[in-house]
Amino acid sequence: MSSIVDLVESQVIASVKSKQQLEFAANSKANIVFLLTGNLITTKKYINHLKKYNKIIFVHIDFIDGLANTRSAIEYIANIWQPKGIITTKSNLIKFAKEEGLMAIQRIFLIDGNAMKKGIEIAHSSKPDAIEVLPGIMPDIIDNLTKLTHLPIIAGGLVSNKKQITDGLQAGALAMSAGDSKLWNLSL
Repeated sequence: MSSIVDLVESQVIASVKSKQQLEFAANSKANIVFLLTGNLITTKKYINHLKKYNKIIFVHIDFIDGLANTRSAIEYIANIWQPKGIITTKSNLIKFAKEEGLMAIQRIFLIDGNAMKKGIEIAHSSKPDAIEVLPGIMPDIIDNLTKLTHLPIIAGGLVSNKKQITDGLQAGALAMSAGDSKLWNLSL
C-alpha cells in the first residue's frame, strides 16, 4: 500500500467546502481533494465526479451530513463511496478506517501547547497516515511538530496566500490544504 507521501504531487490540497467549489477542484492542479461537504445522498456523486478528473479524495467525515461516527459508517464509506481515505478528529474512527483499507488523516486543532502534545499522543496511538494541523499558518509550530512525530504533517486552516503556503512547506509540512480555490493552481 502506498503512503500519503507517495500520493502528493501538488503540495496544495483542494479543501472543498461547498458544491460550487467542485468544478474548481476538478479542474485544478491539486491532485488531492479534501471533501468537506455533502450528505448521504450527494457525497458518492461528488466522489465519482472528482475521480473522473483523476483526483485522490479524502472525505472529512465530521462534515458529512447524516453520517454517524460508527464502525458501520466507515464500512459504508469504504465499500460504497470508495474514497482513498477519510479525515476526522475522532481517533477511534481512524482505527476503523485502517481496518477497512482506507487511508486516514487525523485532524488536530492547535489551540495551545497542551493541545499539541495531546494531539500528537493521540495520533501516535491511532496511527493515521498523516496529521492535519489547524491553523496551518504557523511555520514555527509546524517545524516543532515535524520534530515530535514521524507522521507526515499537512497544514490547513486560515491559509489565504502563496506566502503562507510556501512558509508552511519550508517549515516541513508535506502539503498545505486550502479552501480558497485561487490557491489550488499555484506552481510551487
